Amino acid sequence: MGNIVQGQSVEKTYRAGDMDVPAVRGVDFVIGAGSFVAFTGPSGSGKSTLLNMIGGLDKPSAGTLTVLDTDIASLNRRAAAEFRGANLGFIFQDFNLIPVLSAYENIEYPLLMVQDWQEAKRRARVTELLAAVGMADQADKRPDQLSGGQKQRVAVARALATNAKLVLADEPTANLDHDTAYRIIALMKKMRDEFGTTFIFSTHDPKIVGEAEVVFALEDGRLVNSEGKHA
Repeated sequence: MGNIVQGQSVEKTYRAGDMDVPAVRGVDFVIGAGSFVAFTGPSGSGKSTLLNMIGGLDKPSAGTLTVLDTDIASLNRRAAAEFRGANLGFIFQDFNLIPVLSAYENIEYPLLMVQDWQEAKRRARVTELLAAVGMADQADKRPDQLSGGQKQRVAVARALATNAKLVLADEPTANLDHDTAYRIIALMKKMRDEFGTTFIFSTHDPKIVGEAEVVFALEDGRLVNSEGKHA
């Protein structure tokens, strides 16, 4: 199916006062389309930094990073935002749902605010996704009326709403109990199979690592091991 992300000698260095602090050091990796991939490692290993760069939220300091045939470093802030809106979905450990909106409205939000879909098209897409994540009967409830697992189901649906080719998930099971975490992982795999979306995780969670088809292990900003099926 081809590669969706490719990094060559990717580096990221932050400036802290008078010091340069390396977060990612010369990492090479390839991710195939339709993959279920985990970046893992201890805190400070560089996995979240890599995820942010893949998502166009940050730029490499050196090396090349290509996402969907786009050189991330070449994008200015506006172009990066447009690229994210057109191609990417995001899932966060604290759900990041809008408190005053219902489950339906949270899923609808990127279709209205990012891509400006017409109402009938929005309604059809949101209804489809609510059913796909098993939340059709909770559509009118606000986040404070939902369990953690239900909130993350809504977040998964929202990430897929715009037909994202790539979903980036930062510790998506961190605030979920063991059984709920497994159900959410199974749901994301189901969504990958149904919609052909690539999922990339930044995670400590051995449950996600165990289910990932490709695992990139990081330590001190360096790739120390990779396992699984590579494109």
